[in-house]
Amino acid sequence: MLSLLGTLLIGLVVGLIARAVKPGNDKLGWIMTSLLGVAGSFLASYVGMAMGWYQQGDAAGWIASVMGAIVLLVLFSLIKSK
Repeated sequence: MLSLLGTLLIGLVVGLIARAVKPGNDKLGWIMTSLLGVAGSFLASYVGMAMGWYQQGDAAGWIASVMGAIVLLVLFSLIKSK
């Protein structure tokens, strides 16, 4: 249970950083921001394993997680605008 709360807290921080870095008005609540950060971490871990940067079971770092969240935020903005 504690690891789940830690993951959500880190996801919230990563999501907030991603939203601060990417310009524009994204109308997301704090729950969606947290989910964005967690999904960005998963995306960064998956891409890192595919590129050979991480081994199976390694977690992505903070910078990679923020970059993954920014990619998801840009995709979300593109889908939402159409």
